[in-house]
Amino acid sequence: MSEEIIILTATAASIGFFHTLFGPDHYLPFIVMSRSGQWSIRKTIWITFLCGIGHVLGSVILGLLGVAFGIAVSRIEFIESFRGDLAAWILIGFGLVYFVWGLRQALRNKPHTHMHIHAEGEAHVHEHTHYDEHTHIHKSAKAGTLTPWILFTIFVLGPCEPLIPLLMYPAAKHDLQGLLLVTGVFAVLTIGTMLAVVMISVYGLQQLRTKHLERFMHAIAGATIFFSGLAIQFLGL
Repeated sequence: MSEEIIILTATAASIGFFHTLFGPDHYLPFIVMSRSGQWSIRKTIWITFLCGIGHVLGSVILGLLGVAFGIAVSRIEFIESFRGDLAAWILIGFGLVYFVWGLRQALRNKPHTHMHIHAEGEAHVHEHTHYDEHTHIHKSAKAGTLTPWILFTIFVLGPCEPLIPLLMYPAAKHDLQGLLLVTGVFAVLTIGTMLAVVMISVYGLQQLRTKHLERFMHAIAGATIFFSGLAIQFLGL
């Protein structure tokens, strides 16, 4: 293994870790959707993993095509930029729609009081909410199934910006083995960091007492995804 490939491999590991850690769009959608959708740990892991695979694989395939057909890196970067803009706008749109839907659900499930009069004539009043008793029963199964596919589509479209110009093209100048090694290390660190941050965050949220915010969790999730998309599109995160 040449010294250049060793350096590129180390670079791939560091870029894979830090570009994921500093890109909130890599993990925030899964954290908030897991909380609002009450996903199991297993489901959260699988959805995050599959979206991570799709996220990396899209850029890997494009990079391999570019290397195989000698396409200039500037053209590849243009395609990646277009994909990134498209993914960001879909994330923004999805977050906004989900926020509006979640806010509507929260307002419909506003706590209210009921008076009960017993046969003995005794009356009492208690606070009542349809959230705990009815929300999960009437939750749309179609919506629960659709959300992971929306996230997967967004992540397939979303590019790994540094992968092709900084890692794949330089590695391709040496040999195929080096190219696959560098790409593989980047993929493992990217997906591994996504999983680690999501799992730590989900576990941390489970320790917090947020019962008073439960009916707003869908709206909070939508707002978080919406602002993540804005951060990608306008702040370049």
